[in-house]
Formats: sequence, structure tokens, C-alpha cells
Amino acid sequence: MTVEITIPSSDAQGRVFLTWVPVQASARVTNGGGGAPVGITLRSAGTVGGLVFDTVRSDHGTATLHLDLPADGTPASFWIAGEFGKPSANFGDAAVEAVATDGSVLASQTVTVRIRKNAASLSAPERDRFLTALGTLNARGQGPYGTFLDMHVSSTLDEMHGNVAFPPWHRAYVLDLERALQDIDSTVTIPYWRFDQPAPTLFTAAFMGQSTGTGRVQFTPGHPLENWVTVNRPGITRSLRFRINAPANVIDEAATMALGDNYDPFQTDENNGFEIDPHGNAHTSFGGPINNPATAVQDPLFFMLHANVDRLWAKWQWVKHHTGAQDAGSFAPDPQQPNRIGYRLADTMWPWNGDTNQPRPSTAPGNGLTKSPLTAAPGAQPKLQDMFDYQAIAGGDYLAFGYDDVPFELPAAVA
Repeated sequence: MTVEITIPSSDAQGRVFLTWVPVQASARVTNGGGGAPVGITLRSAGTVGGLVFDTVRSDHGTATLHLDLPADGTPASFWIAGEFGKPSANFGDAAVEAVATDGSVLASQTVTVRIRKNAASLSAPERDRFLTALGTLNARGQGPYGTFLDMHVSSTLDEMHGNVAFPPWHRAYVLDLERALQDIDSTVTIPYWRFDQPAPTLFTAAFMGQSTGTGRVQFTPGHPLENWVTVNRPGITRSLRFRINAPANVIDEAATMALGDNYDPFQTDENNGFEIDPHGNAHTSFGGPINNPATAVQDPLFFMLHANVDRLWAKWQWVKHHTGAQDAGSFAPDPQQPNRIGYRLADTMWPWNGDTNQPRPSTAPGNGLTKSPLTAAPGAQPKLQDMFDYQAIAGGDYLAFGYDDVPFELPAAVA
């Protein structure tokens, strides 16, 4: 007797990728021929990545689950997710097995628990896969990275800086680039630079480059970023204004969580809000293009910095229980610009909507937000409101990313 396991979160090659968010899957007997139901146990059988199962969508799955499969081949559904705290390190190092009552394995499916991780915790292979994909995307200044750079320049900053759209717009931006990297190497996520902690291994010639006395960044020979080019200029300029064995000049994570219990003042406080510190202070902890919003994307460190900015927002959403866009504590309109296009929940976001009419910038590079084979969300032309509930806690489609220290947790009334 054999069993077939079907998990929908797969790419075009049928390779399964999961986050902490449960997805509905199924198992069925393929040659039972009828008769009594077949009892099986699903179990997590990976070497590094862990899996959990449940019969309903929940945040308390277990490493084993008993199912009775109809012998006529009718599928039985279950829910599967990555086990929080046990992300994959390599492709396919997680697995689900269907085991018969006598202990024989009737089916096995390899899985990758694909999660954004702290850059300081990456293995050398994880680091190198990310760098290789990033270098490929840049392609000596001739690749698609140039499109991402053009989205975030002086003439476009009103779309995403100094206003309520800052967190959701940048969440879409990071996600768009990550999906472009995954089109190159599906195992890759954007690691985050946790800038309130020392990260000496990040600012090395083997990773994001070692700054010289002139600020010129040097890499090891053959490094994927050694031929980095933006705006027709080769190389990266970046000087540290903090000690390499110390945090950047930012408030720490606890202070970030304490900025406010609601979106206002957490984000909208123009003097002390989230966009100012830690975000702005992380940028200005350097000399070079990365300290200016109009030029920051010239430095590939930008997306690791902003992965951490997004992680902090995701953690704040979890800690404060503000995950849904319609929750009054999750989002607050800007009282100074209440009707500005792009700052309202139902507005589509530039540049993915292609809108070049005033007050939108006259250029809109790109052809919509990059698609993912794992989910339909947030669509090619995402709205501001589509970027809040990235784990689909309220149901629907998730955004297919997660962080190593932010779990999936349902509200008590839903769980």
C-alpha cells in the first residue's frame, strides 16, 4: 500500500516551501482498493527543519498527527506548517512522512522551511546563496536591480517616506526584491541586519564588505558583489560611524516596542516615531550613499537593513496584537495629509500600480509586484491594506514570508 501527500505550497518544480503559517494539505491512499479506513501517522522527519501538523488551522500543531484515510483514495485533509524555532538551513532538510501502524513508511515528502533569519546566524552556504542571487540580480549594473533602485530616489520619496505608508510600502518593496531573488534561487530569503546588536561577521570581506579608510568597500576575491555597479558607478562606498563590535546608533528592540501601543504614535510621531529611530538612525550610522534616502539603495545593505525594519514592525504587530489593517490600532491616517493618494488603506501603491498621474511620480518602473508560486497575495497591484496581515491571521492568502523570531499566533477567540 502506498500513500500520496499533496502540499500546495510548491514551486514550478514541485518543491515545497513553508513558513510558520499553516497551509492545508492532503493525504490519500493510492492503491487501497476499498475496505476499512487506513490509519496512518504523519510525522516530522527532517534533519534540521521542523514541521507541525493539525486537523484544523491552528497555532498549536504537533510533530505527529494520526489520520484515518479512506481506502477508496478519497483525500483526507490536514494542516502543515514549519515548527517555530526550527527553520531550514538547506533545501529539503525538513520532511513529512506517512507511517503505517506497523512502522513502515508509506510516503515521504521533503520540505524547506523558508524563513528570514538574522544575518549573524547564517551558515556560510546560506550567506553565499543570498549573495550569489543578489549579485546575479545586479549583473554588473545591467540587471533588474536597477529597477528597484529607480523606485527609491529623490523624486519618489513622497510615496514611502515621512508618512503613514512607510511600513507597508517598504514591506512590499522588500518582498518584491526577495521574490526576484527567489526567481534566481528559490531557497533564498533576505536576511535581516539586527542593527541594535553587534554584527561583526556582517561587515567583513566575505559578507557585505569591509570598509577601507577611504570608505571603499572591499570583498574577498571572487565575491558575488565585487563587480557591483549602480548608476554607472562600480563598487560600494560605506563607512561605519559605530564600532564593528557594537550596535549601530539606534534605540534597541525593547524601546522600539515601547514607541506606542497603537500605530499613532508608533509610526506617525514625526519626532520620535519608528521611521526616525531606529530606522533613520540605522541609515545615518554610516557615511556613504546608504545614509541618504535618495541614494540608499545603491548599497545592497539597504535591503538587509529594511528586512530588519520590517521585522520590527512585524514583531510590534504581534506584541501589540495589531495585525489587521482595519484594526484602529494597526493603522492611523495622517491628520496633516488625510486625503493624499497612496496614504489610504484602499489605495494601490506606486510603482506597482503603474500610476504616473499627479501626485504620483511620473515614472513607474516595473510590471507589478513579482509573483510567488506559493500564494496569490498581495497581487500585482497591492493596496496599502494588503501588506498588514502578512500571516493571514484573519484567513485568506498569506504573503509567504516569515521571521525567525516572530511566531504565527492566532487570537484567543480564533484559536
